[in-house]
Amino acid sequence: MHVHTTPATEEEATAAQLRLRAHVVLDSSGPPPGGPGTLVAGVDVAYDDDRGVVAAAAVLLDAATLAVTETATATGPVPFAYLPGLLAFRELPAVLDALGRLPRAPDLVVCDGYGIAHPRRFGLASHLGVLTGLPTIGVAKTPFVFAHAQPGPRRGDRSPLLDGDEVVGAALRTRDGVKPVFVSPGHRTTTDDACAHTLHLTTRGFRLPETTRAADHACRAALRATA
Repeated sequence: MHVHTTPATEEEATAAQLRLRAHVVLDSSGPPPGGPGTLVAGVDVAYDDDRGVVAAAAVLLDAATLAVTETATATGPVPFAYLPGLLAFRELPAVLDALGRLPRAPDLVVCDGYGIAHPRRFGLASHLGVLTGLPTIGVAKTPFVFAHAQPGPRRGDRSPLLDGDEVVGAALRTRDGVKPVFVSPGHRTTTDDACAHTLHLTTRGFRLPETTRAADHACRAALRATA
């Protein structure tokens, strides 16, 4: 595990990503999708840019039933400027705080963002996984800068998310006829694992996994409470 520090400059932030990405592990050492007793956390953040405040939520779900078992939130000042490819530095302090307030550690963390589908292969899910040692995946609403063919129209259809010839994730259809989400492994997972987890967690007629939906609701509520 590694300790998070907020960099002072863009150059320091980029150097930190390049240093820490060497510790990303892409294997299947995380839990199987929906395994008995498995706890999955969703994390998300919301911003009030006018006040410079960020709120994070970590919501723990029972992987077998998708029932929410615990919710923790944290708020604080936005610690880093918005710069493309360095969004994790704005979110990590609050996300780590929220995760640390959960009474039990999750077996898997699902981030609203990217894992290795990142210009330096070190998006929020990878960064969070390296810092905590937890298996992580990223599930994003947009493909960032990467190319993909449209997957087939049925739930479970997927196509590679590509940086040139390198596969960095998948465009995954979670509902028939609905636009895909963009899934990538973060740490201690693979693209196949990330897709399987995402499909398992997306079973109630929505495009996004239940982890993301629950965390989005909780962080927005936490942000409103600071007003």
